[in-house]
Amino acid sequence: MIEAVSCGGVVIFRGKILLLYKNYRNRYEGWVLPKGTVETGEMFPATALREVREETGVQARIVKYIGKSDYTFNVPEDTVEKEVHWYLMRSGSYYSKPQREEYFMDSGYYKYHEAYHLLKFANEKQMLENAYGEYQLLYRARLWDQG
Repeated sequence: MIEAVSCGGVVIFRGKILLLYKNYRNRYEGWVLPKGTVETGEMFPATALREVREETGVQARIVKYIGKSDYTFNVPEDTVEKEVHWYLMRSGSYYSKPQREEYFMDSGYYKYHEAYHLLKFANEKQMLENAYGEYQLLYRARLWDQG
């Protein structure tokens, strides 16, 4: 069993959520949230911000930690047990540019219900629910646009 740790973000601008469309040699395709592997010595929040910036070109800011998801998948030589730490983030614009080197073909901001239905994985849908609930609480309390 291979253990892997990643971090990612649910990035929101004006109530819309940033998604990436990945197409890997026509074998894997679907909409995902930005995330990636923790580098040696790197703190989880730094990983999440770096991965969002690398994969989408977005300079986001962390609002708060929203949870962890766990899943497994198979690679030819073994089974990978993956742990992903997620952060609610905010962006200052609708700008995004997908990282082609990682097979991201498109990126953009979508309304909550659109993003929920576009996302490929159940664990990412769950993190979207958690993040959007937090966003709504902060927005209603007029705390979203501060700081």
